[in-house]
Amino acid sequence: MTDLLQSFEEMSQKMNDVRSEIATFIVGQEQAIEYTLLSILADGHALLEGAPGLGKTMLIRTISEALDLSFKRIQFTPDLMPSDITGTTLLERGEQGKQRFTFNEGPLFSQLVLADEINRATPKTQSALLEAMGEKTVTVLGNTYPMSKPFFVLATQNPIDMEGTYPLPEAQLDRFLCKINLHHPSTSELKEIVKRTTGTSTIRIQKVINETELLQSQQLVKEVVIAEEMIDYAIQLVQMTHAESSEANKWSQYIQFGSGPRGLQAIIRLAKARAFLLGRVHVSIGDIRTVAKPALLHRIQLNYEAEAEGITNEAFIDQVLASMRTEVVN
Repeated sequence: MTDLLQSFEEMSQKMNDVRSEIATFIVGQEQAIEYTLLSILADGHALLEGAPGLGKTMLIRTISEALDLSFKRIQFTPDLMPSDITGTTLLERGEQGKQRFTFNEGPLFSQLVLADEINRATPKTQSALLEAMGEKTVTVLGNTYPMSKPFFVLATQNPIDMEGTYPLPEAQLDRFLCKINLHHPSTSELKEIVKRTTGTSTIRIQKVINETELLQSQQLVKEVVIAEEMIDYAIQLVQMTHAESSEANKWSQYIQFGSGPRGLQAIIRLAKARAFLLGRVHVSIGDIRTVAKPALLHRIQLNYEAEAEGITNEAFIDQVLASMRTEVVN
């Protein structure tokens, strides 16, 4: 038990060092950095959404460097084909003249994959990610190939300029452990961005943690203890996103579809990851409330009445959290 606690403390500190290292290059966006790291610790995929120029791509690239993960960027476009990302089987001639099929791996076979502007690709290409994200395998011509370990898909999408885009279907959205909204930087952050990017100095990201240590950290996250009361709290939170539930309140009139079981699983996994990052071996209500928004943001759909009144998914979740008890918040 002593060795386990020592490993827990060491790996927790290393992941905090990763966050600090990322902050030396990325200005602001502390919440986005934290949620992305929580998603990685929970062995899940994340969807980042924000206006152009907010640093979504650079954030993901910086995280891959700090975690020392192999990195590939896929720019999604309407003419991108599934084989362009998964790979293709080619007929090649061997040394003795015999022909044989060989599989050439696509960019999806990396530890960290950036799916840039994922909503610009056709549904056929988007669906090629489903097996890789869910099963961590790729099947081409009847042959199944395992993905690298660890394996993460961090996708970005642009909420404006939606002409010519293909909104992600609910089935694929549900594959993402969390959705992270990036916000416009403050005045002081804009000033710091200019200083860091327009001068002569170059910031190099140091590798803080290796592949083995990251896998160990993911295993330690699973060891984090969660009490029955915390699970019940998370269940109540998810149930309040369903209009027909006994837990529903006055805000339930705006719900068209609520979160499914994956939403609950996401809350628990992210809450455990947050407790680990903060150096705790148990989950608190504060952890659950903090991760509720990224876990549920893309898993609920509001009706036309909510749209007419200007109520967003983010505002809805805020109201749900405000109506719940907040005892023992850490």
